[in-house]
Amino acid sequence: MRVFTALVKGGAIVPAEGVALPEGARVTVIADEREAPVELTLEQERELDLSIAEADRGDVVSAAELFRRLSR
Repeated sequence: MRVFTALVKGGAIVPAEGVALPEGARVTVIADEREAPVELTLEQERELDLSIAEADRGDVVSAAELFRRLSR
């Protein structure tokens, strides 16, 4: 899984320059028109990528553990 930015041009989603996707690639788009667009710096995108990779590996904290830590 990758996170990248894109713009809508002519009704099509166009990934940022340098992002190559294979023909037929399945993508998930999250757009909330009620709020201002979320714009990440390259560093923030990298950090998000690393966090997604951690979750994909199962390196996560359970909800119960999170609530336990927050209640301290």
